[in-house]
Amino acid sequence: MAAGCCGVKKQKLSSSPPSGSAGPGGGGGSSHCGGAAAAGGEPGALPPPGIARLNGLGGLAGGAAGCVLSPPLPPSCGGGPGGLSPPAASLLASPGAGSGGPGCRKMVVSAEMCCFCFDVLYCHLYGYQPPRSPRFTNDPYPLFVTWKIGRDKRLRGCIGTFSAMNLHSGLREYTLTSALKDSRFPPMTRDELPRLFCSVSLLTNFEDVCDYLDWEVGVHGIRIEFINEKGSKRTATYLPEVAKEQGWDHIQTIDSLLRKGGYKAPITNEFRKTIKLTRYRSEKMTMSYTEYLAHRQHHHFQNGIGHPLPPYNHYS
Repeated sequence: MAAGCCGVKKQKLSSSPPSGSAGPGGGGGSSHCGGAAAAGGEPGALPPPGIARLNGLGGLAGGAAGCVLSPPLPPSCGGGPGGLSPPAASLLASPGAGSGGPGCRKMVVSAEMCCFCFDVLYCHLYGYQPPRSPRFTNDPYPLFVTWKIGRDKRLRGCIGTFSAMNLHSGLREYTLTSALKDSRFPPMTRDELPRLFCSVSLLTNFEDVCDYLDWEVGVHGIRIEFINEKGSKRTATYLPEVAKEQGWDHIQTIDSLLRKGGYKAPITNEFRKTIKLTRYRSEKMTMSYTEYLAHRQHHHFQNGIGHPLPPYNHYS
């Protein structure tokens, strides 16, 4: 199933169909991640059997973005948290990075996961061999990879899956899917790399609720399922941060999701009550390309190496 979750512009919300509204994005197997960008089907990018691919910030299918280094350096970022540069280490230690997990529970998401995503994208864009398997856990989780770009952190791509995937293969797959196949954006290029921010979201604590208002803005992500005016079942999702970033209340968020899912009829309170809603939480980590490079270079110098290593030979 498909769902929308990451937007770029604020969407004009109303109970009647917006003029020039986007086509249906709620069917199929892909899902975007969050705000209010137009979305549609993801052409030519069908998910593997049994995998629900999702765009988690705003649309329903489809990703890419950065700045040029002179000369570009091959990426490298193995090791545990002890090898992180100060900026990345602060990311890893930040208790606020996860959106909603119990405060006393150790977070699973880590800066190393963002670093690995940058490794995968860098290797792809520069034609290097893909990185070897990283050292962080390979446990299965539903996940999203989000790319933003520039000082204003505009959305550049966001796709994920509600099907639990082993993290090594899942992050590898959705790094490239979100960067290259988000239907809302052109594929990412090398020139965009230096301005990129990568976020990894691991989804947890899924709960079906009876009341479509039974979730908390800024704490829960939501996935809705509804029957559109043509009688077809559609789905859409927003990650936990989306409603808060957009300044939406519950009703605005629900109505935005319905539009993202392709619902074009007037939205009434009676129709909202027919929605099947699942709420969830996420652990989120974000890293800039600058922090990624600092971590990689720090790792090299820690090991007594004064020049860039060939890509990824630090992985075990």
